[in-house]
Amino acid sequence: MLTVEDIFKEYESQPLLKGVSFTVGAHETVCLLGPSGSGKSTLLRIIAGLEPAESGRILWEGQDLKPVPVHRRHFGLMFQDYALFPHRTVAENVAFGLRMQNLPRSEIDARVAEALDQVNLGSFRSRRVTDLSGGEQQRVALARALAPRPRLLMLDEPLGALDRALREQLLGELRKVLRATGIPAIYVTHDQDEAFTIADRMILLHEGKIEQEGSPSAVYLAPSSPWVAQFLGIGSTLAGEVCSTHPVRVQTTAGIFTPGSVSAPELVVGSRVVLVFRLSPRPAEMRNTRNILEGIVQDVIFRGDHYRLEIRTEGGSILQFELLQKYETGDRVSLVLSEQDILCFAADQNRP
Repeated sequence: MLTVEDIFKEYESQPLLKGVSFTVGAHETVCLLGPSGSGKSTLLRIIAGLEPAESGRILWEGQDLKPVPVHRRHFGLMFQDYALFPHRTVAENVAFGLRMQNLPRSEIDARVAEALDQVNLGSFRSRRVTDLSGGEQQRVALARALAPRPRLLMLDEPLGALDRALREQLLGELRKVLRATGIPAIYVTHDQDEAFTIADRMILLHEGKIEQEGSPSAVYLAPSSPWVAQFLGIGSTLAGEVCSTHPVRVQTTAGIFTPGSVSAPELVVGSRVVLVFRLSPRPAEMRNTRNILEGIVQDVIFRGDHYRLEIRTEGGSILQFELLQKYETGDRVSLVLSEQDILCFAADQNRP
């Protein structure tokens, strides 16, 4: 449906987007995920036609949209601040875009009712938006974006202003709405949990380029670099040097480890690498004499059904793990790690 082709963009004479390309298929929700300043929102505005790119193309079903003005692209855009009219009712806010299209009053009323029902606000149509909670205002903004029946829905950090509990509730509702309407969507966020919940496909932006894309499960199970692993909270990193290649074994300040996944081509003895230890390791057989990590517990955080530990290794590195067993600060721990929970990358592969 949508094709983003080799987009370059500068900001204050510095490159912001460096040749970004991706597609959005029918009924697909694509999540643009990355830290602040990675160009996510700017890319969304370029797609919407609100900002020009230095080069590249935006196409819809093969048609170049460069000559098509914003209001004729038929894309819906929802911002973090909602941009609602405080002096208008819920129904009047939802109807605003429809009135700009000069639709008949009967059709406007029907579409407003349909959109409010989709977000479970059918009984709120006569209320002032200033009388609504933050979550209800978010629903009104979503209904306003849905009412014109856009061919693409773009959401820029739509839940960023809400508290965690409400954000999780509305994220589930938003996922259901997108599935029910079948509208292809681009969802921008810096929150990994939001991305895993909402996305059919994730696109990770880092320093103006796409670092990795794929389904949430594929990205989580096989991060392409130490940066991806750390940004997604998959685990901690530790530098090392290859001391054997068959199998690959890595000497670190915390001991020698055998990784189960190696994304570093042409390794030789002496190659510098980075290991990623998964945050939630699976139990390994105790008779396994490899991948033993020892250290002192520096901090313990209770997380409901598990504990997050900071462990200082013999060499002074701090690694984090999530374990079911409770430990106290100062305890000495010895973990036997499964090979599948240790990933190996070339040292120069996007330094974390």
